[in-house]
Amino acid sequence: MTHCDPRASNSTSTSYSHGPAPRPPPPLSLSLLLPRATTAHLLPPLLSAFSSSSLDRTCVPGSDTPQPKPPADEQRPPLSQTRSASQCRQREEMEKIERARASLAQPGWDRSAVLAALTPAQAASVATSHPDPVTALDLLVFLEREHSHKYHPDTFAMLALRLVEARKHPAAVGRARIRMIKSCRTEAEMTRTMDDLDTTTRRGPRLGLLAYRALLIQLSSLGMTATLMDRYRRLLREGLKPDLFICNIVINALCKDGNVRDAQSVMDKVSESGMKPDAFTVHLCFNDSWAFAAAYSNLINGLCDGGRVNEALDLIGEMARRGVKPTVYTYTSPIAALCDMGRAEDAWRLFVDMKEKGSRPNMYTYTLLISGQHVPRVAFGLFHRMARDGVLPATATYNALINVLVEDRKMDSALIVCNVMQRHGCLPNTITYNQMIKGYCTIGDTDKAMSMLINLLKGRPRATLVTYNTIIKGYCDSKNISAALRILELMEANGCQPDESSYTELICGFCKIREMESASRLFNEMVDHGLHPNEVTYTTLIRGYCKDEKLDCAAEMLERMKESGCRPNVETYNVLIHALTKQNNFSAAEKLWEVMCEEKISPNVVTYSTMIDGLCKNGATPLALEMLNRMVEQSCLPNSYTYCPLIQTLGQEGKVEEAEELFSELLRQGHTPNEVAYVRMIEVYIMSGKVDHAFDLLGKMINAGCQPTLWTYDVLIKALQNEYLMVDQKLVALPDTVSNCSFDDPAVNKYAISVLSSKLAELDLGLSRQLYDELLSGLSKSGRWFEANKLYRSMVDQGLCPNQEAYNLFIISLLRVLKVDLAMGVFRHMSAQCRELHLDGYKTLICALCQSDRRKEAQFVFEHMLSRTFNPDNIVWTVLVDGLLGGGYKDLCKEFLHIMEKNHCTDFNALALVLNLFMSVRVITWFIAIAASLQEVQRKFPG
Repeated sequence: MTHCDPRASNSTSTSYSHGPAPRPPPPLSLSLLLPRATTAHLLPPLLSAFSSSSLDRTCVPGSDTPQPKPPADEQRPPLSQTRSASQCRQREEMEKIERARASLAQPGWDRSAVLAALTPAQAASVATSHPDPVTALDLLVFLEREHSHKYHPDTFAMLALRLVEARKHPAAVGRARIRMIKSCRTEAEMTRTMDDLDTTTRRGPRLGLLAYRALLIQLSSLGMTATLMDRYRRLLREGLKPDLFICNIVINALCKDGNVRDAQSVMDKVSESGMKPDAFTVHLCFNDSWAFAAAYSNLINGLCDGGRVNEALDLIGEMARRGVKPTVYTYTSPIAALCDMGRAEDAWRLFVDMKEKGSRPNMYTYTLLISGQHVPRVAFGLFHRMARDGVLPATATYNALINVLVEDRKMDSALIVCNVMQRHGCLPNTITYNQMIKGYCTIGDTDKAMSMLINLLKGRPRATLVTYNTIIKGYCDSKNISAALRILELMEANGCQPDESSYTELICGFCKIREMESASRLFNEMVDHGLHPNEVTYTTLIRGYCKDEKLDCAAEMLERMKESGCRPNVETYNVLIHALTKQNNFSAAEKLWEVMCEEKISPNVVTYSTMIDGLCKNGATPLALEMLNRMVEQSCLPNSYTYCPLIQTLGQEGKVEEAEELFSELLRQGHTPNEVAYVRMIEVYIMSGKVDHAFDLLGKMINAGCQPTLWTYDVLIKALQNEYLMVDQKLVALPDTVSNCSFDDPAVNKYAISVLSSKLAELDLGLSRQLYDELLSGLSKSGRWFEANKLYRSMVDQGLCPNQEAYNLFIISLLRVLKVDLAMGVFRHMSAQCRELHLDGYKTLICALCQSDRRKEAQFVFEHMLSRTFNPDNIVWTVLVDGLLGGGYKDLCKEFLHIMEKNHCTDFNALALVLNLFMSVRVITWFIAIAASLQEVQRKFPG
């Protein structure tokens, strides 16, 4: 199997003494004219499609057509001819070596073209047979330096032995030993080399500090820490006094191996020996003060890698007491560790201390600090400070800033940073694109995520397995499984094989849409391909079966999981316990709890919260409170989700004060209540007739930074509706879900929304408008198009215009029930108000018009969409491929593609991608037509 290596493109390739000569570069191919996404499957069908042309019929590499075999008498030359050619090559080789030996005997041999033309194997042959081992060693060193030759350690071992036996050149012996050590590339070579070193040591001079230093460096680079320590102890036994450089090597190797205790012991011996800066300068090529600081830095790195950050910080203090000046590298690992632990303030204090002690932060320091932030404003502040300090950001710095913005769901700002980095000469890499794709998928904008993927398919950098898996997850999260499957096809077409995560995300997607048979088939396909499902895969399937109320299948999958050697985790058991408590099967849930404990899996906060929720729903409030106390006794701290069912149940039982006490306890424990906790307490107040208290709590909720959603508004609207209808009558129950909010009575509805809107305006003017957008979005999402349409008409009458998200969801909800006339009316009105649909809204509208055989209107909407600022690649993928082609409208897809071409809205890459996707769905008849379009684009735009 051929492995891609970026070093292969280097024009000055390194040559070795063993191995075949490099192959000449292949000739230019037609495949270079096409994007990588299309090359794998595009050429063979295209060539066959143009079979009537004057194209050469030679089979394209990678096609299914077998290469024609030469006649039998031409397949192999005669044996006598082969032997003759071999003998000729041997004679030429010997003559070349003889000429090289003669050149080496002449003064100024280092300028000889004959010697410069030697291969590593030929040079080794000349050197080992030369009568003067010193000159032979000089030759090999010269060719290593000037022509990047690499030799086997045995070559230098032979020369070292000859030099030892000559007993005239001790300095040359040391050079040969060091070259022998540095030429080792594997543990086996190093082991053999150490035997050779022992042989030369028994017969000649002992190893000096320089040789020991080279040996320890090479052992450390090969990860042979035990052998390194053995040789270090031998150095001490021989009476040699290690310098700071050697001590630094030993400390670094021990820290990398996780042996911080022994590293600390070496460091203590360094301190006890009285080593001071500038005490050992004989063999160091730089200031020894730096080496002394480097020894501390290595030990600090080891402590940080072992999670002992506080000890590392103490060691930095010790450096100051001993008068050792820390370097920027001393601070790097502690700052990184503190950021990883979420201790951003401590990292900042260490950064300030670093600057006060005269260490100038570098790009890596600032990048670490930015990556440890969670507030975009602070991250931008650090970025600007970096510029003021004259430190240039790198791609990694921009990636860190983009990641902070992605985590905060600020994708517009992330895109601006992405564009700025390119203007400043920092090209985005795969990590940049992966972060942007992840961010867009997180906010549900798979169209823009797909645009990023298409940019990757056009050129460098390459899309990776992480790229494809991220966008597969995005489509599965949005329940667009057909698009996710097409990404899987595209992934395989580009030579990237799916892994366990790819299949797990698709299985999860099928489970979300309750297609368990498809999920099961995909699971079996995954196993058949030799992939090993992990605990996430099994837990995903178990959760799917539980949601589908197929607990027998879930139990069977748990047994299969154990039989395969995959150990269930706490999440696996939590899923099953939740399913059992939903069915009020607490005895089975308790048994599963016991099995979980027998397997040494400790219940977590989710396990306890699930049991408490089940007990509350079953009316067993005292048992639920006992479970809460048991949870605290087991040092498992409850969270908002633990308290919510208890607060709701106590409210339903009329125990308002006890519910208030639990809510207060939640605050006392330092938890920030989430929307669920606030809404449950609001429900308690409403059930007890304290509507004013409910709105007071709403104000506290908003002031605490917890934004209300449709669920909160629905609860309050229902309360106001009942207040309007049943004055002075206590509300004894309140539904939990949006689906019970009715808009059937216009008067009641108008009163409730009007009162809620005015109360929200008192808290925040923007919340009044947000109320309507949230209501319209929620009703549309839940398929309640009729009520959503009434609310939309009410908004229009009041001069209100929905935001883009609400408008998009409303249009899609109308089209799902084929209310195309209503949808077109909304589209025209909203277009007049300068409101735009998302791309998936356009796709749904165009496909619905095609389904209703209203193609002229579909073309009108399509051309209207082209006049907007959408990326052409997005349109190709979302509307043409995912929409029209996926819906079977092949003729219209071709027609719209030509419209894009006439309007110069697309390019060669987009057309080529469509062609590739056509192939993946086997639309063979379109090859010639689309290929003609490609040729036409190339003719018009040859650049």
